[in-house]
Amino acid sequence: MSLNPLNRKQNADIHYNYRVKVQLGVALSLLLFIGLFNINFDIDSEIEFTVVEQDVIEMEEIVRTDFQPPPPPPPRPPMPVSVPDDAIVDDSFDFDAMLDFDDTFDLPPPPPPADADEEDDEPEIFVMVEQMPELIGGIAELQRHVRYPEIARKAGVEGRVVVQFIIDEQGNVQDPFVVRGIGAGADEAALHAVRQVRFTPGMQRGRPVKVQYTIPVQFRLTKAD
Repeated sequence: MSLNPLNRKQNADIHYNYRVKVQLGVALSLLLFIGLFNINFDIDSEIEFTVVEQDVIEMEEIVRTDFQPPPPPPPRPPMPVSVPDDAIVDDSFDFDAMLDFDDTFDLPPPPPPADADEEDDEPEIFVMVEQMPELIGGIAELQRHVRYPEIARKAGVEGRVVVQFIIDEQGNVQDPFVVRGIGAGADEAALHAVRQVRFTPGMQRGRPVKVQYTIPVQFRLTKAD
């Protein structure tokens, strides 16, 4: 079977074009490679280098500690030396000072005696005596002088006011003051009531003396109030 002359011509053209294309490609590649080498790159103007600062680590010098040996122990005390029992001790003493019993001693004068008038001017205040003072008329006499304050009555204030005072040699009340109060005017009413009463004086060694005394004053509302 014979091939068509037209087909032969087409095959010959294809092979011819292929060789031409390969040669052109090789030539272009060489030209491009040579051109790249001939290009002048300005490396210094385009590339920038950044210097990174590094931390400086300082090494501290280690001071060597000198070892000091401990101090030597104290010396041992000397051993006691035994003394024989028959040793003779010299008991002769030389006294340079002499004591003369005929000499007089200069003693300081005795203190002056206490003035009896000064003691009488400030008599002692007793807390406990042989015979304690007594309220004349009893607690009922004290409560009779109590006037219930209107403020305390309206507020419903009740309780006990403790008053302390001095009973003089005549049984009178001196310097009363409230030790424990309840307020609302009751403290003042208790002081007024204590000033109105009298006592029998306290007795110590058969004579009247001043005595410190404490007494309670009751404040209690009744149903009528």
